[in-house]
This record gives sequence, C-alpha cells and structure tokens, in this order.
Amino acid sequence: MEKQTFEVVREFVTAVQQVNLETLGTLLHPEITWQQPGSNRFSGTKNSSGEVFQMVGGMFEVSQNTMRLADIKSITVNGNQAAVLLRWTASRQGAALDTHNVDVYTVKDGKIVAATVYAEDIAQENMFWGN
Repeated sequence: MEKQTFEVVREFVTAVQQVNLETLGTLLHPEITWQQPGSNRFSGTKNSSGEVFQMVGGMFEVSQNTMRLADIKSITVNGNQAAVLLRWTASRQGAALDTHNVDVYTVKDGKIVAATVYAEDIAQENMFWGN
C-alpha cells in the first residue's frame, strides 16, 4: 500500500510541477475532497476534481500565469497517506508569493481521494490571493 501511495503522489506532484493536466486528471478522483487553507478567494473545501481545477485556474489567472511549484522537498508516507513538503512561488503587480506548504494526500485505488493543504505563512497567502 505504501509503495502505491508514494508512486501516485510522486507522479501527481511531478505532473503539478510540469503542469501536465492530462496526468493530473487521471490521478485525481472525480469526487476528491480538497481542503484549501486561509481566508482568501480560494480557501475552503472543494468537493470534486472540477472544483479543484477551477481553483487552480483561478490561481493562474490571479498570478498572471506565474504560479509554479518551485520545489518538491520531500514525500513521506504512512499507509495510504502521504505528506509532501512543497515550495510555491508566484508574482503579480505589487505582490509576490514565496512559501512552503505541507500537503497531505489520501490515496485509494490508485487515485487521490482527499487533500489537505497546510500553509507555512497563511497571512502571506491571504494577502497574495486576496478576496
């Protein structure tokens, strides 16, 4: 189980880094539950892969297509869950984002069925993403 969890999550974050939408679509369960932290326009629970893709599309729009997964620092696994330490960067007129997040993914039957994002600097994220 742990090997499959690691492989699915590694493939997912690599696809995020490469902006490989086709691979992302195959790895996210259609009814994924995604918890996005903070009190900004993208915060809250997303209840489908469509809502997750809509959120990410909005993030690219707000960041003027500069948002990027700059580094995958570690992937650690416990059963069907993996915690991933990531560094994100983005910029837009008058603001920059450079932060670490810990994402916890739950894998079932080769797909990510749940994700909870923990932000290192929620104030920075709230300011950057705005309302």
